[in-house]
Amino acid sequence: MASLNKVLLIGNLGKDPEVRHTQAGMPIVNLTVATSESWKDKSSGERKEKTEWHRVVIFNEGLAKIAEAYLKKGSTVYLEGQLQTRKWTDKDGAEKYSTEIVLQQYRGELVLLGGKDGIAARPDQAAKFKQAVKKNFPDADLDDSVPF
Repeated sequence: MASLNKVLLIGNLGKDPEVRHTQAGMPIVNLTVATSESWKDKSSGERKEKTEWHRVVIFNEGLAKIAEAYLKKGSTVYLEGQLQTRKWTDKDGAEKYSTEIVLQQYRGELVLLGGKDGIAARPDQAAKFKQAVKKNFPDADLDDSVPF
């Protein structure tokens, strides 16, 4: 049986990227990405919004360098990765779990979106991506304003 583990997100960074390096010098970048949805409440007519926070880990050296150099709190990004759950034991001996979106060495995409200052990790894809989003999701908000 075939299976698929793929996550696509468009969101904004909630804080600057956290960069650390392995003993071999490879960068690992941790991101916190917010995705939001908004709707109009039928009973009150009031506009409502819900924000979901996602942990993202980049193990791809090229994408990690781009994230380190160009991303900051509020940056709008498009990313593709895989869901992975880690298990560890905390200092009190309790087992903990964390589910993250992981961009592996040879898998994953990162495109920086967002206005005239946006820099695309794959410039050839950024314009195509924005056109595809507008075509398939006409209500998607890809403006230059950042909610942070």
